[in-house]
Amino acid sequence: MTTQSAQQLAQKKCLPCEGGVEPCTLDEAKNQLGELQGWYLTHEGQRIRKDWRVKHFMAAIDFFNQVAQIAEADGHHPDLHLEGYRNLSIELWTHAIAGLSENDFILAAKIDQLAVVLHDC
Repeated sequence: MTTQSAQQLAQKKCLPCEGGVEPCTLDEAKNQLGELQGWYLTHEGQRIRKDWRVKHFMAAIDFFNQVAQIAEADGHHPDLHLEGYRNLSIELWTHAIAGLSENDFILAAKIDQLAVVLHDC
């Protein structure tokens, strides 16, 4: 996978993945994460994750609704986590290959373009 800017990724559409392709290497994932703000590797490099602390519960729900719309449009669905009513995180990976694909970075870049009301502390 060639490293791309966040802007380049956000202009792409996720492609269907039914398996049969190799996941990104750890080096490819690390290089691509250098172009995305706040995302980090989890699960031994098989997933990426980002965390937010939002202003209040409804800000979290509003943000998740925005994420759901772009995820559904691209046919690539993240794991959404909400804890303590305003601590949220999103985890991405391509289930069909049990690792990371370009789709995960595309969706991460699109998520980063969404408005979120952060907690000011």
